[in-house]
Amino acid sequence: MNPQDQELVALFEGLDTPGVSDAMDRLGLAGQCLGIAPLENYASAVVGPAFTVRYVACGQPAGTVGDFIDEVGEGDILVIDNGGRTDATVWGDIMTQYAGLRGIAATVIDGVCRDVARALGDGYPLFTRGRFMRTGKDRVEVAEVNGPVSIGTARVVARDIVVADANGVVVVPRERAREVAELAARIEAAESRIRELILAGTTLGQARAQLGYHQLQTRDA
Repeated sequence: MNPQDQELVALFEGLDTPGVSDAMDRLGLAGQCLGIAPLENYASAVVGPAFTVRYVACGQPAGTVGDFIDEVGEGDILVIDNGGRTDATVWGDIMTQYAGLRGIAATVIDGVCRDVARALGDGYPLFTRGRFMRTGKDRVEVAEVNGPVSIGTARVVARDIVVADANGVVVVPRERAREVAELAARIEAAESRIRELILAGTTLGQARAQLGYHQLQTRDA
């Protein structure tokens, strides 16, 4: 990652997708990836700039399905648009192994993966629509690398900031990353304080009112 990527990623350290999602709602931004779920319940969020790939149904002869991975940088999150297809996978154990060796942070797929034992064993973070064993070879091919893609109804542009955890995936427009991270940190700090207050005997309604919690989540007029 370049220094600017590193700076933007660092802004989201310690945050989670619910806080980031609430901040984006407050700011009127869409970026929640509907239907994209974690392979397992990861203990913490992974954050990185998006490296985008778009697949289409293959032509004749069929094109490549995976050589783009050599271009993905260390710390990037690979974001693959396979049009939501669940009948043919674009990710398996070789890709998992190679991504781990290259220091790629995670993979997000609007589609399915296979060979999940490798990802689970390696602890490699995968976020997909599910699992299916059938290969995408001779069914899909890479159409574009680092162009705009759609992932679970969310638009993703190369180098946008991706935040993914056990709750799902949120994509933050790069030009709004600082604003989103600052507001998400305020929301999560308020939530932490609310938890402290209710443990001390304050009612939930009183705690929320005291911290202005509802206003933090409500979109500005």
